[in-house]
Amino acid sequence: MLYCTITLYYSLVPGGELQEKFKKNHDIIFYRRQRDKAASQYFASFETLLLTDRGASLELCERDSQDRLCLQIRATQSGTVRVSLDELQPVKPRYHVSDVLLGELRYEPLRVNWKREDCVCLTWGLGQYKLLVSFSPFKLEISCDGEEIVTLNPENKLYFETLQDPTRSSSDSCQDDENRCGLWKETFRQFEDIKANGPSSVGMDLSLHGFKHTYGLPEHADTLVLKDTSVTEAYRLYNLDVFGYDINSRLGLYGSVPFLLAHKLERTAGVFWLNASETLVDVKYNPEPNEGEDEPPGKKSKISPQTDVRWISESGTIDCFILLGPTAAQVFSQYAQLTGYQALPPLFSLGYHQCRWNYEDEADVKAVDAGFDLHGIPYDVIWLDIEHTNGKRYFTWDSQLFPNPAELQHHLQKKNRKLVVISDPHIKIDPDWPLYCEAKEGGHFVKNREGVVYEGTCWPGESCYLDFSSSKTRSWYARQFSLSKYEGSTESLFVWNDMNEPSVFNGPEQTMPKDAVHHGGWEHRELHNLYGFYQHMATFEGLLTRSGGTERPFILSRSFFAGSQRLGAIWTGDNVATWEYLKISIPMLLSLSLTGIQFCGADVGGFVQDPDPELLVRWYQAGALQPFFRGHSAKMTKRREPWLFGDDVTSAIRSAVQDRYRLLPYWYTLFHQAHTSALPPIRPLWVEFPSDTSMFAVENQYMIGGALLVCPVTDPGVTEVKVLLPGSDELWYDTNMAAVHNGARTLDLPVTLNTVPVFQRGGTVVPRRAGCGSSTADLQQHPITLTVALDSKGNADGFLYLDDGHSFSYRDQMQFCLRRFTMRAGRLVNSCANDQGSFDSDDKVESVVILGLNSLKRKPKLKPGAPKTTVTFEFDAKRGDMR
Repeated sequence: MLYCTITLYYSLVPGGELQEKFKKNHDIIFYRRQRDKAASQYFASFETLLLTDRGASLELCERDSQDRLCLQIRATQSGTVRVSLDELQPVKPRYHVSDVLLGELRYEPLRVNWKREDCVCLTWGLGQYKLLVSFSPFKLEISCDGEEIVTLNPENKLYFETLQDPTRSSSDSCQDDENRCGLWKETFRQFEDIKANGPSSVGMDLSLHGFKHTYGLPEHADTLVLKDTSVTEAYRLYNLDVFGYDINSRLGLYGSVPFLLAHKLERTAGVFWLNASETLVDVKYNPEPNEGEDEPPGKKSKISPQTDVRWISESGTIDCFILLGPTAAQVFSQYAQLTGYQALPPLFSLGYHQCRWNYEDEADVKAVDAGFDLHGIPYDVIWLDIEHTNGKRYFTWDSQLFPNPAELQHHLQKKNRKLVVISDPHIKIDPDWPLYCEAKEGGHFVKNREGVVYEGTCWPGESCYLDFSSSKTRSWYARQFSLSKYEGSTESLFVWNDMNEPSVFNGPEQTMPKDAVHHGGWEHRELHNLYGFYQHMATFEGLLTRSGGTERPFILSRSFFAGSQRLGAIWTGDNVATWEYLKISIPMLLSLSLTGIQFCGADVGGFVQDPDPELLVRWYQAGALQPFFRGHSAKMTKRREPWLFGDDVTSAIRSAVQDRYRLLPYWYTLFHQAHTSALPPIRPLWVEFPSDTSMFAVENQYMIGGALLVCPVTDPGVTEVKVLLPGSDELWYDTNMAAVHNGARTLDLPVTLNTVPVFQRGGTVVPRRAGCGSSTADLQQHPITLTVALDSKGNADGFLYLDDGHSFSYRDQMQFCLRRFTMRAGRLVNSCANDQGSFDSDDKVESVVILGLNSLKRKPKLKPGAPKTTVTFEFDAKRGDMR
């Protein structure tokens, strides 16, 4: 018991000795093995080329080992190329990632464009894309209209360790040598990893031509632009419970999305590496050198920049998707067609969430709930952490602290508020607990390498871990959320999946051993990064089934993988209450948004340590401008409800939260766009201004949709911030002052504690509510206000999306409304943007604010035939606006 207590204590101390539990690059043997190996020589043979109506295949052979691989090349009409490699005749099947892709893709027939003795050129469709396959050695070049975009295996770094028979005969000395090399067994600290299939790593290099800015590969607490890793740690994709993680680090955190984007003038491209085992990614920039000094005048030349990327995974196969764009919006769409679009969240989940580890009891919850009403701060959801359960047994309640959970939920629901409870993947070992017994008897737990149920330590003490990779287990787990089985739950209860990397306090790197065994006999190493994704999926299915398939679930998950966007929200984990963590949250969330995980946020105020009042205010202001907005704190911190820091702090936080609620019509419209077109609600400046190279690395400010530029204040004690306003032909309107500024300049903006720098782009229309009420359910009581910001030609466009905010009726019965607002030649027109929708709404536009009017030539009036309504207006020539 003493050991368990010490383990739990160290799991809650950020930094210091804690970080020694995690591997560095030099500790990762398969990575070292690939990095240290000389270039391999794989050869392809034209005689093995086979063309079908779904692509092409041919055989590769390694010169020294004679290992033979099957190469498949497939292409889609939308501009995605899939390159897959597997063993031609494996001794046993290798692991292939399932459930991440939406389904079987529709591929185009490939045809031979031309061929030579040493290569063949393939194309498809209209012929603008070319695939040049070189045979000796193997190389694949992808080009569009004569422009080379990506080359695979340019430096012959293709690496594929074929599976071996563990019963092979070999001398003891040979086995000892191989074990010392970590081929069949390796040791990290006190943990031993036995590899049932021996070495099985795969890897490949590729070059992105003309690119010198790359993004993505979350989750890391690092800059928006990926760094050159030539002399530093590689980007590690391995889901881990890293409490108080280091900043400016490429250590893997809670989730992994093996998706990299590259951007240059004229093109955005993407690379998606579909592999769920531990993966490391090296990035090397070959920057454009200075013009040659020895060149004669007029003859100076430049070498085109290039980014080299090397992917190295511990196991599985090579399944690589090249997304050819050419625009960022097309790359987002191409990726969503593979892994899914962002789920349309229920409207309440876009409001403010109040969380703490832990609210003590029902009276505490009701007091906090009343405190928000007393201080006029809207919120929608209050959360309960692990202490609400009976001894950390999930799906239970502490009968002393929460004796009437259903009544508590009804109390909140009367105010249209929700309750979220935690449900972790570990199950307390308790022979007297029916749920544990049912899971064990049903074979729902992960096993160890000896074939018995795996046991590890987490919050309840000794625990077993559910095997969510099994569809049978996911179905069983989903049924636990039914109202009949989950006593004390109601339909207003939603779920938080935490610790699902999975976190194992006494495991290697505080996670599950790689030689643990899942359903189907697969080692944990094969699917580690999918574990949290599968729990998220099972929980989603549980809430969906609970409502009979009619209500949109809300589930927050700490761990994630590609495709998690279909299931709900994620957050950036256990951050710290310092300015540095506030600052790094912005590039972290932008990186997630670029890679499809668009309903994302960071704990407002920092999970651990105590923020000073200024930091807390600035964090609320920043969080209100991010997709998922939740305040959260650990139990060892001081209470930090917004009204505990004095009137000035309460007022500033109230203002930030109310502004969030008033802007929810715009946020909800953006999530509709994400759900249907994959455009991220928050996006780096370069996405909106792809031809402005000065935007490519900006990470302290960003766009909310295409209309709002925000620059959260992330430094203490400042009285002025610099705001970069893009676009030489753009106009930007300060939403606080209504002042207009030209683009292509840096603005020195004075700020106070109450200032939130937000600018509306000329040429846009932003819908807001005129008021906010106490929760999202109150929003419909307040009419819509349109803010029309005119561009230099006096034009503006914008959209408003409406539905019931909670059900799937928008999808199943087409009960939605999408309106377009267009300002041209002084006329504001409200038109239907999708005539398939048939949603009857009581919402009305009551007021219009027009920014950028230099003069008023005639009084505003409604068009002939409109209902008789008195039109009142104010025109401020000095401010240049009318309302």
